[in-house]
Amino acid sequence: MLKPSYPIPDLPPPVDLETVAVWKALANANRALAELKGRAATIPNQGILIDTLALQEAKASSEIESIVTTQDELFQADLLFDEPESAAAKEVAL
Repeated sequence: MLKPSYPIPDLPPPVDLETVAVWKALANANRALAELKGRAATIPNQGILIDTLALQEAKASSEIESIVTTQDELFQADLLFDEPESAAAKEVAL
């Protein structure tokens, strides 16, 4: 059996999180999320933002396997699946 090299502290941590600084940060985060929600509502196809994240993750993980492509080639291969410019872009877009 492995002996842990780092003692893991119990949860929740024994600190008071209800401080003025935490409440101010919480209010700022709430305000920023509300602004983001309002701006996201103006985008006609909000799914396009999520789709690009998946493509970027696929590109990054494919580079580990030495499959290298550019962002332009990748997005074109995703849109024009029948006519990809490069085999690497087609592989990543799958």
